Amino acid sequence: MDFSMRANGKLLLTGEYFVTEGAVALALPTKLGQRISVKHVQSDTPTLLWQSYDENDELWFEAKFHKKDLELLDGPETAEGMAIADRLQEILGVATELNEDFLLEPNATEVSTYLEFPRHWGLGTSSTLITMVAKWAKVDPFKLLEETFGGSGYDIAAATADAPILFRKFNGRNEWDVSRFDPSFKEQLFFVHLNKKQDSREALVHYKVTAPEDRARPLPRISQITHNVAAYVDSLEEFEALMEEHEELVQSIVQQPRAKENYFSDYWGEIKSLGAWGGDFVLATSNRSVEDTKAYFEERGYKTVLSYDELIKH
Repeated sequence: MDFSMRANGKLLLTGEYFVTEGAVALALPTKLGQRISVKHVQSDTPTLLWQSYDENDELWFEAKFHKKDLELLDGPETAEGMAIADRLQEILGVATELNEDFLLEPNATEVSTYLEFPRHWGLGTSSTLITMVAKWAKVDPFKLLEETFGGSGYDIAAATADAPILFRKFNGRNEWDVSRFDPSFKEQLFFVHLNKKQDSREALVHYKVTAPEDRARPLPRISQITHNVAAYVDSLEEFEALMEEHEELVQSIVQQPRAKENYFSDYWGEIKSLGAWGGDFVLATSNRSVEDTKAYFEERGYKTVLSYDELIKH
């Protein structure tokens, strides 16, 4: 049967790194995500044509596989393109291992994916893909993630959420629920792209170098900050204080400068990394006008400054 679906992108407001250790994290599903369309066409050869389009509906990746063994029949010539084809083979291969009936149709299959945000934004190109392929293949998306990209799984939960969620890993299970997070001061929250792409898997490897007992020490407080932010904070000032404390706790483990120290030391509000430190988006709080806030970042070369309402589902 033909298949179509859309999945949300994500940002991790609290719990970065520590969510893999069992801390409660607050994840924000984004209004921008990715869509997939699967069509079956009559053919004597069971092939799978994969075409990926960017936010401007321009084709950025194309490859053709044999459905039986996922042999690459025709693909990109660049090293980056081949790496993507290899990763796609892996994802589809694991999906067929989890569901032996997947891709058994004798006809040809044409798959098109459509990003709603630029690839370098780090909003979840991989997590939305895993979610959609899992739904198409009728397999557990968390299992598919575990056997391909790895990670905590918060992004998989956020991919189908309609509002912010509280997420944690507990006794080998993924648990999440809709959060009450809907701050009265959300018009004073902004998301700034750092024009850098951060590899979350590499960042986690660096984090895991720290001794387990040291990584475990901040877990209770990280979870408490998450709960406080999600349900009890009424003012921007309280929120900023918790964001600063959270940054200091993460910094004590990852031993890297905060984004505010690196890029925005003279900024009047708080700056909070969202996910792996060093790239993608940061949260900026501001008690000044939208115009003043955007002007600050734009004057320093950061052109992507989005409001909470522009980006977050709530």
